[in-house]
Amino acid sequence: MKNNLLFDFTVDKITKTVFVNREFAAGLSLVWDAFTKQEILDQWWAPKPWASKTKFMNFEVGGRRFYAMVSPEGQEHWSIQKFTSISPTTNFKMSNAFADKDENPELPGSDWDLNFSEKNGTTKVSITIKNDSLNRLEQMIEMGFEGGFTMTLNYLENILTTLSQRQ
Repeated sequence: MKNNLLFDFTVDKITKTVFVNREFAAGLSLVWDAFTKQEILDQWWAPKPWASKTKFMNFEVGGRRFYAMVSPEGQEHWSIQKFTSISPTTNFKMSNAFADKDENPELPGSDWDLNFSEKNGTTKVSITIKNDSLNRLEQMIEMGFEGGFTMTLNYLENILTTLSQRQ
């Protein structure tokens, strides 16, 4: 396992944008699958002790993922993602919004742009999250997005290590 992998998390309140850059010691196709396949996403897309529970996911342009982060006590925080652009193994874009359990989004949401690249067996994921309002950005930060997303990316790293060993 490489210890010198890049991790950077930056918040720009002026542009209402979060920038996340993270490297993983895993191949591009495996990292891509971890972000685009429900069965892998649900293993890491929530900070512990919470769990990710996808109700449905259709990874295609115009498709959606509707999922909840579920606490150990059963409390659910729902979100809906709509995939707006997909360039297999290199990029996908989606809109993301909190929602209620009946799929009604709480607007405004945010627009995510995820880029994937590989060099010498290390895959870099660059994520840009643009928010419609400063209030939405500040709500994300107040809810612990930086710490929670950092934690989930660390879980992803562990899952990728396990999955890489199986290949």
